[in-house]
Amino acid sequence: MKHSSYFDGKVQSLGMNSPEGFATVGVIEPGAYNFSTSKQETMVVTEGSLSYRLPNQDWKVAKKGEKFIVAAGVAFDCKADKDASYICYYK
Repeated sequence: MKHSSYFDGKVQSLGMNSPEGFATVGVIEPGAYNFSTSKQETMVVTEGSLSYRLPNQDWKVAKKGEKFIVAAGVAFDCKADKDASYICYYK
C-alpha cells in the first residue's frame, strides 16, 4: 500500500491494486488544486462533490457517484468547497 500526500497534506491518498488495476482512494480538503497526469485517470467521487476543469474546457461538477476521465499527460484543475473523497483508477 502506498500513501501519498500533496498540497501540505490537504490532499491524501492510499494506493491499492484493484480488479481494474492500480487505484487510489483519497480525500481532499476544501481548496483549489492543479494536478498533472502520467496515465489516464478515471476519478469517481465517493463523497461530496468536486469541481474540475479539463484542458480547454469549462468548469464542471462531479457529485457523489459521478465520474470524470482525465487524459494521460495533461494538467487539470480541481476544487472542493467541502471535504470530498474519491477513487481514482489508472490506465
